[in-house]
Order: sequence, then structure tokens, then C-alpha cells
Amino acid sequence: MNIEELYRTIAPRLTNWLVASGSSYHEACDIVQNTFLKLWKMRDDLRDEGNAISGLAFTMARNLRKNLARDNARLAFVGEMRDSDEPEDGSLVEHRTDLRQAAYREPDSSVDVEYLRKRLSEAFSRLPPILRDAYTLFQVGEMSVRDIAAQTGVSENLVKVRIFRAKEKLREILSDVRVTF
Repeated sequence: MNIEELYRTIAPRLTNWLVASGSSYHEACDIVQNTFLKLWKMRDDLRDEGNAISGLAFTMARNLRKNLARDNARLAFVGEMRDSDEPEDGSLVEHRTDLRQAAYREPDSSVDVEYLRKRLSEAFSRLPPILRDAYTLFQVGEMSVRDIAAQTGVSENLVKVRIFRAKEKLREILSDVRVTF
């Protein structure tokens, strides 16, 4: 298996895992890119076993994420250091603190939400219409099984089966996405 095939098969799972385990989407993309750059550099030493390479890629990504977190933690203290030519009145310290707060503000999760929203939308579009309708009425519309059966003209048991099948299909489609609370 060449690097391009590995990238196509492993990169989406790796990105989803990184996002689900707390990295922002952009940070996850950078880590995945750096992981595959490392794999590409060592491509001659790799055996052609997909599972072993997949495990190696996840290990490399985990280590890169740890290194990034450690490096970012070190950078947080830079604003508190004082240059030898800096005035003692602290006028530059306030400016540096403002810069540090701007650089180290809370990560914006809107990108992650957009990514997950896109993935959910794609997953729902892949469901057969009868399963999608039953699941949407039940979960989003918060309708009872009895009401859905009355509206669609099928038995309550068939509605339950459709909801169950929709959940299973979504679980299958989104198997690489893990949500943690």
C-alpha cells in the first residue's frame, strides 16, 4: 500500500479521532499532515501491513499532539518574562499580557461544530428516506411512536424497526466519530 492509499484510508479516521479527543479541527488537520509527512519520510522502512501502519500513524499523531500541548504550555509563560532593557514600571508587561491573552484565548469550537454538523448531514443524506423520516420525526420532532405510525400509516412495530435500523445505519456511517462529554 502506498502513502496516498494510506492517507485516503487512515487520515479521515485519524482526524475524527483527534477532534473527538479534544483537538480543534485545524489542529487535527495539522497533526495528520505532520504524521503523514513523517510516514512518507520513513516509507522505505515500512512493511506493507495496513493495520500495523494504522497503529503507527495513531501513535505518531498522539505523540505529536502531546508535543504540541507541551510546547503551547511552555509558550504561555513568555509574556511574564522581562527583558533587561524593559522599564521597571511595568508598562510593557501590560502590553505583553494583552498579547498573550489574545494568543492563548479559549479555542473556538465553531469549526468543530461545523465539522460535526457536516458529518451528520452527510450521514443523514445516506439514510434511505423511510428510515430518515422515521428517525427524524422521533428524535428531532420528538414525536411518539404511536403518532409517527398514525402520520405515516404504518404499524407501531414497523416504526420501531425503522428507528432502530436508522440508528444502526447512523452508528455504522459515523463509527469513526466519537463524542465525549
